[in-house]
Amino acid sequence: MQSQKTTIKLLDILVLTAIIGGFSFIVYRLFFALNYNWNWPVIFTYMFRHDPETGRWTSNLLLDGFITTVKLSIWSTLLAILIGFIVGLMRVSPRLFFRLIGRTYIEAIRNTPPLVLVFIFYYFVSDQLMTFIGVEDFFRASSPQQQKYLSFFFTEPGLITQFLSGIFTLAMFQGAYIGEIVRAGIQAVDIGQWEAGKALGLNRSKNLRLIVLPQATKIMLPPLANEFINTIKWSSIVSIISIQELTFQALQVMASTQATIEIWLTISTMYLVLCLGLSLLVRKVENHLARSEGVMSTYQQTGP
Repeated sequence: MQSQKTTIKLLDILVLTAIIGGFSFIVYRLFFALNYNWNWPVIFTYMFRHDPETGRWTSNLLLDGFITTVKLSIWSTLLAILIGFIVGLMRVSPRLFFRLIGRTYIEAIRNTPPLVLVFIFYYFVSDQLMTFIGVEDFFRASSPQQQKYLSFFFTEPGLITQFLSGIFTLAMFQGAYIGEIVRAGIQAVDIGQWEAGKALGLNRSKNLRLIVLPQATKIMLPPLANEFINTIKWSSIVSIISIQELTFQALQVMASTQATIEIWLTISTMYLVLCLGLSLLVRKVENHLARSEGVMSTYQQTGP
């Protein structure tokens, strides 16, 4: 691939100047013309705290909320991938019944506001289902060592119902979008690949698993990465059911300190770091797959 020569035009300079000027104006209004008493030291106070029992520094409210957001996003993403792949496979199933189920689920979820889904799952589903199953009682009845591990991977026993409700809500919501991505990725694979698999004597499931899905995964990866980032950002909505994630903790700190702008700038930066880190990771995976595909193509053209 030939590298293109970069040229800077007058329009580029004008646009860049306008952007810098607008950003400088916002910074000036924010830090100099707002007449606001800044209190940045309070951020460190609520980020870390000194534990007198152990004599060590440990995480405080904001950092605890950040960690909870990470755990919530990871579990929600994993469950959303499972739901999305099942629904996506149902959408391309040769059976009409499965296609109707997949289509109904996707249309119902995508056309329902996420806030409504949060209340439905918490008040009408999780509040009844979790109580019936006895999830919170199981957590509370566990040994101290087991509770330590469960708290590390999930949350405290007293908040497990809200935490699982948030996971299921985000997973069901994002699973609908991932299902459409899976469907589109599978249908984007050339039909000749299906015919080649049939010529080799493969049935539909083996053809899908061995030939179609490996190629569709490369197509699905960029939009899937966008949905993973959306899961992190949508995790803030579950703060309304008292899940102590980053936004919830930020509201608590803001109410007690009145450091409004400092808090929102801080959590915006924390969300940005998390989402940007995930974007860079996915970009590396995409580049690795592209290089592998390029090496394989060169090998096929030149031969062993």
